[in-house]
This record gives sequence, C-alpha cells and structure tokens, in this order.
Amino acid sequence: MNYGNDKRIVMTLDAGGTNLVFTAIQGNEQILEDTILPSQADNLDKCLSAIVSGFSDIKSKLKTAPAAISFAFPGPADYPNGIIGDLPNLPAFRGGVALGPMLQDKFNLPVFINNDGDLYAYGEALAGFLPYVNDQLEKAGSPKRYKNLFGLTLGTGFGGGIVRDGNLFIGDNSIAGEIWLLRDKLNPKTHIEEHASIRGVKKVYAREIGISIEEAPSPKEIFEISKGLVEGGSKEAALKAFQEMAEAVGDAISNAITLIDGLVVIGGGLSGASELFLPYITKEMNSNFIKPDGTEFRRLAAKVYNLEEKDELNKFLHGSVKEIIVYGTDKKIKYDPEMRIGVGISRIGTSKAISLGAYAFALNSLDKK
Repeated sequence: MNYGNDKRIVMTLDAGGTNLVFTAIQGNEQILEDTILPSQADNLDKCLSAIVSGFSDIKSKLKTAPAAISFAFPGPADYPNGIIGDLPNLPAFRGGVALGPMLQDKFNLPVFINNDGDLYAYGEALAGFLPYVNDQLEKAGSPKRYKNLFGLTLGTGFGGGIVRDGNLFIGDNSIAGEIWLLRDKLNPKTHIEEHASIRGVKKVYAREIGISIEEAPSPKEIFEISKGLVEGGSKEAALKAFQEMAEAVGDAISNAITLIDGLVVIGGGLSGASELFLPYITKEMNSNFIKPDGTEFRRLAAKVYNLEEKDELNKFLHGSVKEIIVYGTDKKIKYDPEMRIGVGISRIGTSKAISLGAYAFALNSLDKK
C-alpha cells in the first residue's frame, strides 16, 4: 500500500495530557499548519469541546472535504468502536467515553482511533523503516525481503505495535504489542517499563552516584555527560544507565520477536541516544541460553544485526546468498539460508510515523469497505 500520491485528506490529532495538536494529511504529507489547543485533561466537557473545536478549525481551512478522521489516543480503549476507557493522563475520561461515535456524529465522517504505538509501527511499516530496509536489500542484490515489523517507542514509557504482512495487528481486545508489561529481566518482580523509559535511565544514574531520582539530570543531559560534552556528572554512571536499560530492553525484545519474526525499529525520545544503547540491545539478543549440562545454544534462532553500524548493515544486506541447482534441471536459483533480524532507529521520526500510520490506517480501512 502506497498512499504517497493519494488525493484523499485525513484529519489527524496528536493527543497528550497537556496539548491537543490537530492537522491534516494528504499523500503522506502534512498540508496544514498545526492547530494546538490545551487538553483540559481534568474536565470532560471542555476536553471534548476542544477536540471538536480543533477538528472544526482544520476542516474550515481545507479546500477539499476530508475523507476521514484518524488519530492516536491513549488507552485503555476499545479502539475499533472508538470508546475510550479510564485514562491516567486524562483523568476526565472515566467509565467509558464514546469519542469515536461522537466525532462521527458531529462531522459525518468515518472515525478511526488507535494506540500511538500501533500507529507508529504502521507508519514505519508502510513509509519508514521497513521499505527502507527492503530497498537496501534490493540494491545489494539480495533476494530476501521483509513483510513483518515490530515498532517500539522508548520515551516516557515503552510502547509497541505489530505489523504483519502490511496489516496492523491489534488483537481481540485492542492490546496486542503491549511490550511494556513484559517482565523486567533485571528486576523480575516488576515490568520492563521500569528500565525502558526516561525514569528508568534517570533511576539508574541516580542510584550509581547516590542521589534521588528527582535530582537526576534528564536523559539528554545524561547522554551529554557520557560523551564528555558537559562538565560535571559521572561518565561511568551515564554509560551504566543506558547499558543497563539496553540489557533489559534487549531481553524484552527477544521475548517478543521470538513470536513475531520480523524487523525491529525503535523511535521515541530516547532513540537519540541509540549509539549508547543499541549495540548492547543486539548483544543481549545474540546471547546464549545454557542447558543444565553447561552447553550453550543461541537465545534466538535468527542472528540479530545492528543496522546503524555500517559493517553490521553490510553483513545483514548480503547474508549468505549462494546459488543452488534445481534438482533434475540445469537451472540455478539464489538461496539465502541465513535467518536474520535487523534492528534499527526510525528514519522518519516518531511523530511523522504516527501521523502516516493514522493516515494509512484510515485509507486502508476505507478501501476495504
């Protein structure tokens, strides 16, 4: 599915606890400046009024009627039916709010709502990381192509989404890809998000130098400390913060990708520090299990490559291609027996991937109807 030349317009929304950001997408491009309104998170009437007002403003600026409304909204939610549940960051939403049906009634348009992790993965699968990797494989002369992708966002929390053969997989309860609830390898009594998040990085740094998490610098500052770009702080503690996060994250991704088998792309606010943590994520994914008799075997059936490293990317692209004879003929066929997974960082940015995911999801849903 390529919507780069599609003329249909979809109105979108990026909903946060502080602001609501509205715009419109056409042909995979934003065509209007953002309309930004306060979320009014503690007052349901004001919040819903702001959502209607924002979409109304966008619609009034369009020269062509929009085809749909599509956007990411926090969960828990019954996304297919557009019903929002009890939201921790938007306390006004309690007991179930039929946001989708309300907007459909107001604007007489199809309305599609999804989780941001899902839409991020969908955007990366259709217009981001997955086509980028397949294009690189084609240029390298490899017969291998990827159809499946696990998209992850590392930031305030740890989100995920699964795309299988061009289709977003949301599960029967709209909760597929909830990687944040996997067990934390380094602290098995809690969930992975305690390491895989901004607070996780700050917590490890604070622990290493003996301060409270409230006193800890931001992950951006911790990254700068690790690179020696700012005075003060502990370089060793900064490196430890990202490496410990990477070990826990690598374990969680390994558990998930065992059941998915596809590319892995990482976005979110922490992805800017990928040079510090991505090598340790792939190291963990390429680690071994140990049998009771002491022998080792690979954690994953596939070999994992860090696609942000030039040499690793080159090895991934070329694999182990060879020619084999088709039995009973003189014909030959290319064969690549190496099972491999690539892990990399978003090429288009998290926000754009979510917007493109929302756009594509709406048009794909309309086309299916």
